[in-house]
Amino acid sequence: MSLLQDKINKIYPAGTWEEGECPLINVAEADWHEFARTLKEDKELNFDLLSAVVGMDWKENMGVIYYLTSTSNNWDMLAVKVVATGDRDNCYIHTVSDLWKVANFQEREVYDMFGIKFINHPDMRRFFLRNDWKGHPLRKDYDANPELNPIPTDDEVNEDETCTYKLNDKGEVEKVPGKVFEDNEYIVNIGPQHPSTHGVMRFRTSLDGEYVKKVDVVSGYIHRGIEKLCEGLGYAQTLHFTDRMDYMSAHQNRHCLCMCIEKALGIEVPRRAEVIRVMMDELMRISSHLLSFGCTAMDLGATTAFFYGFREREMVLDIFEKTCGARMSMNYNVIGGVIADLHPDFEKDVRALIDIMPKRLKEYHKVFSGNLIAKNRMVGVGKLKKEDAINYDITGPSGRGSNWSCDCRKKHPYSIYGELNEANVFDEVLLDGCDSYSRYMVRMKEIEESCKILAYLVDRIPEGDIRAQVPKIIKLPAGRWYQQVEASRGTFGVYIESDGQKNPYRVHFQSPCFNLVGVMDLCCTGYMIADLITIGAALDFVIPDIDR
Repeated sequence: MSLLQDKINKIYPAGTWEEGECPLINVAEADWHEFARTLKEDKELNFDLLSAVVGMDWKENMGVIYYLTSTSNNWDMLAVKVVATGDRDNCYIHTVSDLWKVANFQEREVYDMFGIKFINHPDMRRFFLRNDWKGHPLRKDYDANPELNPIPTDDEVNEDETCTYKLNDKGEVEKVPGKVFEDNEYIVNIGPQHPSTHGVMRFRTSLDGEYVKKVDVVSGYIHRGIEKLCEGLGYAQTLHFTDRMDYMSAHQNRHCLCMCIEKALGIEVPRRAEVIRVMMDELMRISSHLLSFGCTAMDLGATTAFFYGFREREMVLDIFEKTCGARMSMNYNVIGGVIADLHPDFEKDVRALIDIMPKRLKEYHKVFSGNLIAKNRMVGVGKLKKEDAINYDITGPSGRGSNWSCDCRKKHPYSIYGELNEANVFDEVLLDGCDSYSRYMVRMKEIEESCKILAYLVDRIPEGDIRAQVPKIIKLPAGRWYQQVEASRGTFGVYIESDGQKNPYRVHFQSPCFNLVGVMDLCCTGYMIADLITIGAALDFVIPDIDR
C-alpha cells in the first residue's frame, strides 16, 4: 500500500480500495462531501485540482468517479468512487461545486446524461439537452427510439427556470425552484450563430448599460453523443471521433485515446512511431496557435493579421496533407503507432517551417501584438487569478497566462516528453498578467517552444517500424484507465472502463474547452459587452470540443 493510501486510511478508515493504475477509493455518499473537503484542505494531501468528473451507470447502481490531483505533491492523482443514494429514478450525490468550482458544469453534464441529482448544487439544469428532454442518454437502459422519445421541434419554454435539490429533515429530496435571471434584467443573446462565438455557442448575457452583469452559457447545439456512440463500437472504431472534437488538437486527442488503449493492452509503441507522434503533436500545436492568433486579431478587427496567421498555417497543413492525406481530420494515430510512414518531403518541409517562423513571429508582433488598439482591448481585460484558474481547472495557455504551471508534458510526461525534459529541449511558458493579453502571448511564445522541439527531433527520427502488432479484434481486460495529454487548449483526458468485451463499457472525454467556457461568466462580469468577444477569443475554446 502506498504512502498516499496510508495517509487517507488514517483520515477515512471506512474506505475500501480497488486495484488499478491509479489509486481508487470507494467512499459512502453520506461521507463524500466532508471527505472531499478534507482531501482539498488537508495540508499534507492538498488535492486542490478536480481533474475529471465521470458519471457512471453500473446497471445495479449509478454513481460518479472523481479524479483529483494534488499540484503541490508531485501532481499525484487519486480516483474516488461514489455510488449514488436512492433508486435509479431518484438518486443523488452531494455536490462538490462549493469546493471545486469546475464541478459546476461537470455535475450539470452528469445530471443531464445520467439523471443523478446533486444535492445543494446552485443551478441544477441540463447542460447539453433541453430541460424538457425525456430520459438520460448515457444510461444503459436509455431508449433512443424517436417514437418513444420524440425529438421536440417547438421552442423550449421556461428556459430561465432552474432549481436546487436539497434534503429535508426526513432525508427526502426536495426541489427548490429558482431562476437564472431576475424578471427585470435586460438579457441579450450573443449567438448561437454569431461568428465571434467561434461556433454555435450561445451566451445569454445580462447587461447594465454596456457592462456585463452575468453570462449564462447555453451549449449543446451540435452535441453528437460521441460517448454514447463509443459504447456500440470496437476500440479501433472509436478513434476517429477525437479528430472531430477539437479539430485543432486532432493529433494530440487521438494520441491520448491510443495511449489509453495501449496502456490497457500493455503494447509497446515502436520508437519511430513515438517520435513521429510527438512531432505531429507539436505541428498541430503550431497550427492551432496560428489559427488562434488570426481569429483573435480578426475578432478585434485586424483583418490583415488574420491572413498573416493563415499564411504560415498553410505550411503546416501542407505537411499534414502529404503524410496523412488530409488537412483537417487526419486520422493518423492508430492503436500501436501511426497508420502511414512519413512523406519523403517531411524533414525538408519541417526545416523550412522552423527556419521561417522566427521572422514571421516578429511580423505578427509588429502588426498586432504591439498595436496600441490591441493592447487597450486585451491588457487588464478578462482577469483570471491563478487560484481561480486552479479552481476551475483552466489548463493550457489560458492557465499559464495566469502564471499557473500546468503543462501536462512537464507534470505527467508521456511518450518521449520525459526525454525532452531531461535534455531541456523546451520551456514551459508562464506569464503573470492573468488577462487576455497574457493568454494570447503565451500562445505566441509556445509556437517558439514547439519549433525547438521540432528542431531537436527532425534530426533524430530513427528508422524502424511505425506500429506494433495488435490483435484484429481488441478486447481490453476488465478495469478502468485514465490518460492525459497536453492538447492545444489544455489538458485533454480519456477515461475508459472495460468489462472485458470488444466494445468499451464507458468512454469519457474530459475536454479542456468544457472548462474554458465555464469561466466566461467570471471573466466577463464587470467588463463591457465588446470585451466579451475579446475574452472569448483569448480563452480560445472550440465548440465541438464542448459539445462532444
